[in-house]
Amino acid sequence: MSQLLHTMIRVGNLERSIEFYTKVMGMKLLRKSENAEYKYTLAFVGFGEESTGQAVIELTYNWGTESYDLGNGFGHLAIGEEDIYARCEAIAAAGGKVTRAPGPVAGGSTEIAFVEDPDGYKIELIQKKAMSEGLG
Repeated sequence: MSQLLHTMIRVGNLERSIEFYTKVMGMKLLRKSENAEYKYTLAFVGFGEESTGQAVIELTYNWGTESYDLGNGFGHLAIGEEDIYARCEAIAAAGGKVTRAPGPVAGGSTEIAFVEDPDGYKIELIQKKAMSEGLG
């Protein structure tokens, strides 16, 4: 069976992004590689390795590029959480930016929240008990 392995996002400061995803979001730095010839560095972060069925995030730093136009085509990453209320408190306490406080979606009962990484990418936190029910 096929498996979603990772989502790649371009970042303007790799160390700042690694710190956010590991210290603020609680992920692990799984591996990092540098390509001097083509001037880029990759870092893979996640809650577990792809080999265990987990999807991870590939942080791509193109040397010398400090920011990107995020455009309007990309929406967000989504992470299931046991308690989005406590998680948002912990994220805020660690210096993270909560952009939508935890609560039900408009017109529904699924509880969600949104946070933003240092490059402006949106991350949706979804209360795990509702993940299999679909949003609504």
